[in-house]
Amino acid sequence: MKKEKDTIEQITKNICGYIEGIEDTDEKIDTLNYIRSMLHEVSPMKHHPVDFVAWEKSGNVEGNDYNPNSVAPPEMTLLITSIEEDGYTMPVVGSPEEDIIRIVDGFHRRKAERRSRKISQSTQGRLPVTYIRESKRELSERMASTIRHNRARGTHDITLMSEIVRELISIGKSGTWISKHIGMDMDEILRLKQLTGIAELFKDREFSVRTINNKPDRE
Repeated sequence: MKKEKDTIEQITKNICGYIEGIEDTDEKIDTLNYIRSMLHEVSPMKHHPVDFVAWEKSGNVEGNDYNPNSVAPPEMTLLITSIEEDGYTMPVVGSPEEDIIRIVDGFHRRKAERRSRKISQSTQGRLPVTYIRESKRELSERMASTIRHNRARGTHDITLMSEIVRELISIGKSGTWISKHIGMDMDEILRLKQLTGIAELFKDREFSVRTINNKPDRE
């Protein structure tokens, strides 16, 4: 056991010595990202995204066009102050695409880095990013994940929320799917339908007032 521990300590020292010898900051960060990703691959906790957090270039991280979370100016200012004073304590949640990383949760944490020179300088123009599970990277799954993150914190915009429901219905997701995956009960979905004028989306579909009131919708 002691021999194994000594071997691990020596390997760790060698790796740390190699990283310390890298002069270019970007290369050093990318090397650390790579090492962390390899450790993540053999981690017994790899099924949890937070097991691997990478420092990605801010310019490669972009928002989505469906996030119903809104932050008022005073809270946005406080968020910037919080990160300036305490550093990033929560990573941005992203989904890798061909050329960019699409934000699932943490849009305002990214906005804070772009607004605050102090934050950007402290992170070398990078953002801490953890990646959503590969099985959750389809648009509907990402939208549902964004809503779950927002609603778990108690923040979402009702108008944008209705657009989410509209989009999910338009791509064929049922009332049951919406209810299960974004934590809305059938009454909430019905109220959004009535308040936002999206009734036409339900025309000629199984999902209707009658369906909600009398029997469960099918997946």
